[in-house]
Amino acid sequence: MNVPAVSWLRRYQPSSVAEFRLVCFPHAGGSASFYTSWARRLAPHIDVLAVQYPGRQDRFAETPVVELMDMVAPVAQELAEWNDLPLALFGHSMGAVVAYEVARRLERDAADGTGSPSPAWCFASGRVAPHRGRSFGAHLLDDDRLIARLRGLEAMDERLLADDELLRLVLPVVRGDCTAIETYQYEPGAGLGCPLTVLMGDADPRVPAEDAAAWREHAAGEYELRVFPGRHFFLLEHQTEIFRLIQNRLDSIRPPTLTL
Repeated sequence: MNVPAVSWLRRYQPSSVAEFRLVCFPHAGGSASFYTSWARRLAPHIDVLAVQYPGRQDRFAETPVVELMDMVAPVAQELAEWNDLPLALFGHSMGAVVAYEVARRLERDAADGTGSPSPAWCFASGRVAPHRGRSFGAHLLDDDRLIARLRGLEAMDERLLADDELLRLVLPVVRGDCTAIETYQYEPGAGLGCPLTVLMGDADPRVPAEDAAAWREHAAGEYELRVFPGRHFFLLEHQTEIFRLIQNRLDSIRPPTLTL
């Protein structure tokens, strides 16, 4: 496999018997390890690849990306090498937009005959539709106000929140991600040819129901909206249901078994 010198993908639970591959994109401030349990729980039938953005964990020394579209090309290029299994994409919050743009890029490249895999499914979680992007101004806050904002997030590690020095070390990553998603500009184009499943929490203050439903405008084919109880990180409370949803949707596109 021709893997770039700096890989964007992490594989925590390799499976030689997997039938599908799921590429997971973290939220703003998140890292690939957020999906470690997903890799374990979905194995062996689904092989999970988690995207590692620059500036965190083993890529800590790298400069965080502040232009969301600068994440798309390198991930799509690397995924072109993973074409041995049907490929699905899952992204939460900022990751939903990155996953969507990577899916668009893969479909375009596949249509151009580059050999890239056309995605089999796209799952967009906890984010308004791309053309309804909204900014909460987080990237414009000073350090103290940004830290205060972080302390209000559901998915932040309590140990990190309790260590002010460590918290300030991760601020460049958080600010970079916030800049990337809050300055993202949707470019109109064809809807996704692959099925699109949108997930949201019914009490998510960041994702009004009508803005989540507006993802329908980005689906040229099959589309569904699934609503779960909870706030922005509802997926932490409903992993079992979400894993079952992913498995069922991918099973629905499995080629029929030939019987003699």
